[in-house]
Amino acid sequence: MAEKTCFVSIMGKPNVGKSTLLNALLGEKVAIVSRKPQTTRNRITGILTKGETQYVFTDTPGLHKPKTLLGEYMMKSAEAAAGGTDVILFVVECDVPLNASETAALRSFAKSSTPCILLINKIDKINKGLLAKYLSELSGEYDFRAVIPISALEKDGLDIIFDELEPFLIESPHFFPDDTLTDQPERVLAAEIIREKLLNLLDDEVPHGVAVCIERMHEREDSNITDIDATIYCERESHKGIIIGK
Repeated sequence: MAEKTCFVSIMGKPNVGKSTLLNALLGEKVAIVSRKPQTTRNRITGILTKGETQYVFTDTPGLHKPKTLLGEYMMKSAEAAAGGTDVILFVVECDVPLNASETAALRSFAKSSTPCILLINKIDKINKGLLAKYLSELSGEYDFRAVIPISALEKDGLDIIFDELEPFLIESPHFFPDDTLTDQPERVLAAEIIREKLLNLLDDEVPHGVAVCIERMHEREDSNITDIDATIYCERESHKGIIIGK
């Protein structure tokens, strides 16, 4: 049986559930999740290999109107990801009107040759009548290859996503070893895990403008313990005391 591959970009506005969806599709956590907008700053690739079939998912920074250099970098990263993909999974939140960034992105996709599948996320928070109305409105306004109601958090609708992705599989050798889960180095994953804990534990005190740099990783001999030295960068001097304490 010939090997097949499909490159899939996951796109949408901040906090719509893209990273949660990536983790759910892979069955493993490779993307950090928090309530802070723009938690995902870089393109994160997750690889799922099922026998002869390999899916390469890319979680992109949320679509938004950039107000800072970081915001501009994140938007360029998202746009670049959309350019080299076989199909786009565009995630929106159920019963929430599309904002300007979402509308602009969908108009851009309509002019391109890249097929787009609409995922209406967080259906566990809406009644079926309102969901049907929302489905009808979006389906009538844009030309999607499919419209799928899902709950990434509850892992509801994932089988339908894979069914809809099947026609876009291309016969080709796998681009990653079959046991690969992500293209992110261990140091990057460690830094992101620390940043996730900062965002979640200091949700009310520290904005998302915090960065983590891993200085050293060292495995102890005859032990499963890894010692990690990390430097945390914050935007303001006042944040430093909040993060490290007195």
